[in-house]
Amino acid sequence: QVQLVESGGGLVQPGGSLRLSCAASGSIHPDNAMGWYREAPGKQRDLVATITDGGSVRYADSVKGRFTISRDNAQNTVYLEMNSLESEDAGIYYCTINVYIAGTGLRTNYWGQGTQVTVSS
Repeated sequence: QVQLVESGGGLVQPGGSLRLSCAASGSIHPDNAMGWYREAPGKQRDLVATITDGGSVRYADSVKGRFTISRDNAQNTVYLEMNSLESEDAGIYYCTINVYIAGTGLRTNYWGQGTQVTVSS
């Protein structure tokens, strides 16, 4: 089992910045990928950014150039630096980790409980 704890959400004005953090604990295989998804009201949960243990990153087109994902492998922690925030960036941000299930060769995703990001003047 893996547990994820997010922090850093809140209220920010358009054009402002926020930094989200997510710490993973439990049985974590070193070959893993961590990331962030966003769920806006009335919409599905969409990918924001992901990063592998080797540092390969992927971003949604809507956040490229504004958001930066990074991680600390020693601490099993992933960060999302969000700049130039827009109203469309608002929603609940969920942290996720994709890991191997011990002894099976299969992979699964674990999710955090989410942190609210509100962008409003």
